[in-house]
Amino acid sequence: MGNLEMICEKSLTGEAISQQEAIKLYKEAPLSLLVFTAGTIRKKLHPDNKVGYIIDRNVNITNICFSQCLFCNFCKRKGDPDSFITNEDQYREKIEELLRLGGDQLLLQGGMNPELGLRFYKDLFISLKRAYPSLKLHALGPPEIVYLAKREGLSYSEVLKELINAGLDSLPGAGAEILSDRVRKMVSPAKATTTEWLDVMREAHKINLPTSATMMAGHVETIEERIIHLISLREVQSEKPENSYGFITFVPWPFMEENTRLYKEKGIKNNLNGFEYIKLIAISRIVLNNIPNIQASLLTVGKDVAMMSLHAGANDLGSVMIEENVVSSAGTTWRYNAEEIMAIIREAGFIPYRRNQKYEPYE
Repeated sequence: MGNLEMICEKSLTGEAISQQEAIKLYKEAPLSLLVFTAGTIRKKLHPDNKVGYIIDRNVNITNICFSQCLFCNFCKRKGDPDSFITNEDQYREKIEELLRLGGDQLLLQGGMNPELGLRFYKDLFISLKRAYPSLKLHALGPPEIVYLAKREGLSYSEVLKELINAGLDSLPGAGAEILSDRVRKMVSPAKATTTEWLDVMREAHKINLPTSATMMAGHVETIEERIIHLISLREVQSEKPENSYGFITFVPWPFMEENTRLYKEKGIKNNLNGFEYIKLIAISRIVLNNIPNIQASLLTVGKDVAMMSLHAGANDLGSVMIEENVVSSAGTTWRYNAEEIMAIIREAGFIPYRRNQKYEPYE
C-alpha cells in the first residue's frame, strides 16, 4: 500500500506520474484511495466547488460513412433508404429550437461521406455563420481532418485553417476511441490511426484552436492501452504553445453495445460498469495533470454514476444535448434538461454553472 500512496502523493504535487505508476494504480489501488486522490486534485484545480454544463445541440451532417466502425449503429451506406445529408431548412429548424432553449453551439458531426469534400464543409460553416452570427461551431474531429487532408492533398494545418476561416470555433476529440492501433484495427480499421489522430491535435494546438479529448472504453482494450491513451494525450498537451488552449477537457464514456456489430459478430459487451467508470474518471484526473477539466458522461452513465464521478475528479457533466443520435442508437436512454442537470449537480454537493466550450462561464 505504501508504494501506491507514494504514487498518489506524487500526483497531488502536480507531477506527472509514469506509465508504469499509472498502470500499478489502476490495477492495485483501492477505489477509495483513487477517489480521494482525484477528488483532492480536483479541489486544487477548481477550488470554487463549481461544476459546469453546456447547452448545445448535436446535429449530424450526414449518416453516410465509409468507416463502418463495428461499434456504430448510426452510419449508413449511400443509397440506403434511411441515409441522409442534413439540408438548409433542417439546420434552420434545429438552430431556431436551440436558440429558443438558450443554447448557442452546434456540435456538428456525422459520417465521413466520400462525396463531401472541404468545399462542402466550408460552404456549410459560412452559410450557418452568415445566418446566425453568434452561433458557435464545435465541429468534425481528427478523423474528418485526416480524411479531408488526404482527399484535398493538403496538410492538416491547411485544412484546419480553411475551416477556421469559414467559421469553425473548436475541434471535438471525436474518433479517438482507444489510441492504440491494435484496438483501432479491430473496431475502426478505416479511421485515422493513433498517430494521425494525435498529429491533427498537435496542429490544432499550434494555431490555438480549442480542442477536447475523448475515450470510448469498455470493449476490446486492455488497462495498459487505456493508460497509454491517457499518457499520449498528456504528451501532446505538454507540447502545445504556452498560451494555446490545447485540450480543454477530457471526456471518457463507456462502449454501448446494443445491436452493434462488435456485439453481434464478436460477442463484445460493455465491461465498464459504474464502479469501473468511476475508477476510470479518477485515474484520468490523476494522470492528466496538464488537462484542466474532466467531464463525466451523464448521457451514457446516468445520474448516480455521474454524481459519484464528481467526487472522483470530474468537474463537468457535459451537455443538455438537445439532440443526439449516435450513442442513443446503441442503447443509451438518459436525457436531461438544464434544470435537471443543475439539480443533479446541487444534489451532489456542488454549484452548477453554465459554460461555453472554452469552459468560460456565462454571465
